[in-house]
Amino acid sequence: MYPRNLVTKLLDLKKIPYEHRVHRTALTAQQVAAAERIPETVVVKTVVVKADNKFVMAVLPASAKVDLPALRETLRANELRLAKEAEFYGLFPDSELGAMPPFGNLYGLPVYADESLARDRAILFNAGTHQDAIRMSYRNFTRLAEPKICSFAAKRGARSSSR
Repeated sequence: MYPRNLVTKLLDLKKIPYEHRVHRTALTAQQVAAAERIPETVVVKTVVVKADNKFVMAVLPASAKVDLPALRETLRANELRLAKEAEFYGLFPDSELGAMPPFGNLYGLPVYADESLARDRAILFNAGTHQDAIRMSYRNFTRLAEPKICSFAAKRGARSSSR
């Protein structure tokens, strides 16, 4: 089923070219990459963090994890931690839990995108369900989501980071 949510409505309204893709159920960005048979660097992972008790969306490649100290410094936050799913459950009413698209600005959240995403012309991300994805140009993503571009992605397995 084609997801009709804020993101697809925005893309259609702005006449932004994108490709809707359907794959087997994938609960993580790494599983999405495997299901789509594409590199993890192209798949966008959306992580919600809490910076000084405010929700922030961090967007990075599926191949990486959030370097919390680096992001905390970028945000100039006193405290920064991964938000628990139970905390942000209601923030994305048109998405399944954990399948929210990387457009925090549509949900009242600031968006921070890791600079490494710019290496690929196109990105792929969850489209509100664990079976639907959208593939679009990175350039159009930055134009619409208006993320702050910074460096906070660490290789999975690196210390002092999470997710």
